[in-house]
Amino acid sequence: MTVEVKIGVHNAPRELVIESTQTPDEVAAAVRAALADEKGVLELTDERGRHVVVRSTYLAYVEIGEQLERRVGFGSL
Repeated sequence: MTVEVKIGVHNAPRELVIESTQTPDEVAAAVRAALADEKGVLELTDERGRHVVVRSTYLAYVEIGEQLERRVGFGSL
């Protein structure tokens, strides 16, 4: 299961989009912890093990999607 996370960064034309294996609650806790510390950083890991690190002062918004199950094959909708 993965969750899609969109991160808006000040003065950046595009948002960062990652799919994380963390739960929505874990991502929200990481965002809150980063915002609580004035010099904090938001660090998330995507499903491939890559790390995304953003200073909390540059965060414009963080959108946390629902957990998604990957469906494979041909099925009816």
